[in-house]
Amino acid sequence: MTAPTTSGARAGILVMLLAMLLFAVNDTLGKWLVATYSAGQVLLIRSLAALVVLAPFLMRTSPAALLRPDRPRLQALRVALSTLEVFCFYVAVANLPLADVLTYWMAAPIWVAALSPLVLGERVGWRRWSAIAVGFVGVVIALEPSRATISPAAGVSIVGSLAFAGMMLLSRVLRGTPDTTLVLWQTAGAGAAGLVLAPFAWVAPSPIDLGLLALLGVLSMIGHIAVNRAFKLADAATIVPYQYTLLFFAAVLGWLVFGDVPRPALMLGAGIIVAAGVYIFLRERAVARRGRVPPSVP
Repeated sequence: MTAPTTSGARAGILVMLLAMLLFAVNDTLGKWLVATYSAGQVLLIRSLAALVVLAPFLMRTSPAALLRPDRPRLQALRVALSTLEVFCFYVAVANLPLADVLTYWMAAPIWVAALSPLVLGERVGWRRWSAIAVGFVGVVIALEPSRATISPAAGVSIVGSLAFAGMMLLSRVLRGTPDTTLVLWQTAGAGAAGLVLAPFAWVAPSPIDLGLLALLGVLSMIGHIAVNRAFKLADAATIVPYQYTLLFFAAVLGWLVFGDVPRPALMLGAGIIVAAGVYIFLRERAVARRGRVPPSVP
């Protein structure tokens, strides 16, 4: 495989930054809408819109790959975790500042590193265990545990972050499944959950709000496409750290749109989480290059 050129690396960074900005705008819009509409209604409409964007890609994938994926039980578990993750996200942002919620979500790579020995059979050395411990300290600092700061919404955020980590782990196990198939069932699962939950708290949306709800699915799909493109343009080690700019964009948009000023403890915890996450990624990459990581579970 040819090493990415300097221009390719720059393009990859720019595309990754664009993707993170799209995700931040999408999450800000989601927080705005869940003030009026239930999480179930948001899930339903955004999923339908996402399927429309996904349709051209589905048409180029064989029906067998879409409808009969390998290891269906693990596929179903991944769909359940992904649905729980996105549901928890909308519940959390309805009650917490956007920067708080995304800080907890950014801890997912730390949970992945901690669980990978159990799920994937990977060996984790003392350096990565130390980074995992540091990352956990960052989460505790960001939570700022006290009677005044610990809330059900914070607990929902942690559950959502863990569900996201579980989904990422299963994506590694199911890496032989085409991306289109994974995204299809993930989107369909969220839509099905929304179909069940939405009638219990349905609010008739105005035409403008209906368009904004649909825009959630469109922005999310475009963001994921941009991330995939960034990884094709540049080396992973170059662009992965830029994923954490999502926190910066979220903090700025949260301040501009909702007037939320990040707490000092949150900023300190977020910095520790980011540093631990980047170190874990770089360490895993270095170990993999030396061939010391056993194959993942097939």
